[in-house]
Formats: sequence, C-alpha cells, structure tokens
Amino acid sequence: MTASPRRILVTGGASGLGRGIASAFRAAGDEVFLGDVNLEAARAVAAEIGATALPLDIADEGAVTTAAAQLAEAGGLDVLVNNAGVVAGGGTLQEVAVDAVDAALRVNVRGTFLMLRVFGGLLAAAGHGAIVNISSIGARQPTPGLGHYEATKAAVDALTRTAAIELAGSGVRVNAVAPGPVLTPLTADFASKPDARAAWESRIPLGTIAVVDQVTPLVLFLASEAASHITGVSVPVDGGQLLV
Repeated sequence: MTASPRRILVTGGASGLGRGIASAFRAAGDEVFLGDVNLEAARAVAAEIGATALPLDIADEGAVTTAAAQLAEAGGLDVLVNNAGVVAGGGTLQEVAVDAVDAALRVNVRGTFLMLRVFGGLLAAAGHGAIVNISSIGARQPTPGLGHYEATKAAVDALTRTAAIELAGSGVRVNAVAPGPVLTPLTADFASKPDARAAWESRIPLGTIAVVDQVTPLVLFLASEAASHITGVSVPVDGGQLLV
C-alpha cells in the first residue's frame, strides 16, 4: 500500500535554500506549502514546482496563527521546515546598525519561537510530526562582522533543544541543520568576488562553499522516518569548517 504524501511547510520557501528544500520535498512526492513574506515570489515558485503559496511573516503572531489555522483546516501538517531568516546587515559589534540587529532578532529568534510555539502545538495535537530548523555553524564559530546574526542562530539551536524535549512526549521530533556558507542569492555578492570567495574557502577543509543540493538531503533525512530516533541535535553541513 502506497503511503499518502506528507504535508510539508517550508518557510522562506520562495528563494535560496528554502526553494531548494521545497523542490526536494516535491521531488520526493510530498505536498508542499511555501510560506513567505513575498507572496508574489512564492506564487511563482509554487507554480513552477507544483506547490502551494502561503503568505507568512513568521515574526507576526497573527500571521503565524492564521497560517496554522488554514493548514489545520485544509488537512493538517506533517513536517515544518523553519528556514526563513535574515542577516540584515554586517559589522563589528561596535559598528553594526542597531536596526540590523533588531531585524535579525525579529525574524530569526522571535519568528522561530512563534513557529515552534504555534506549529509545534499543531503537530503535538496531531500526535506526530517533525520540525527541522535551519541554523548555522556561526552559532558555534564566530566570524568577525556577523556576531549579531550568529547570536540569533545560537538562539535557534537553544530553541531546537528546548522544543525537542518539550514535544518529545507528543511524538514530535525537532532538529536543526547548520550549514556553513551556501551559494544562494543571499551570498551571491561576496561569492562573485574571487578574493572574498577564496578567503572563505580557505577556511573550509573540503575547499569549497556548499551548493544547495549538498544541504537538502540532510533536511529530508531529519524529517523522515529514517531519523525516527533522532531529536534535539543541530547537525553541521560545512565541509569541515568547524574542525579548524
């Protein structure tokens, strides 16, 4: 008997890593919802890959609760991928704009918290499900000029552990994937500069910045029954960068 397609929500699914994750779930036969603040872009990607676009600002409590109610009414959810995130700016802790810090905290911390709060409750009520948060190796390895962003990803790792232990009794697993730099529109500017790219790749034992398709398999694995005894971990995909 063929299993029914799972229902997957990928936040920030209209571009970059989120788009790659959503495409990979669709290729696996799952029903995919793209949650994004840019509804027009989400609709375009959804039409291309056969998904459903969903307007979603993860840092807006009302938007999160509305999206959860819509999905619950439409048939529920099996997997949440908390991918949406922003860097918002850069600079040392003395230089970075406070507005950039606030923006990163709003989306990466408040947004992840709200998604875990509301959708974690939705999955717990159903008695099953998996959540995969997208963190960063920056949560464990500092890069000067990105401290504000890395602090938010350390918070994502902490929220992952807390949610994992709190939701375990309800049959919901919570894990994180922590990439190093990945070639996406977000990194296109620095990756297009040979000196900047070479400097970063010199930090990576395997010698290259990741492409999206090197990250998506781990997301799909952690969301699958093959990972049914794994919860509360943040797994790096970084070409060995955390080793040095």
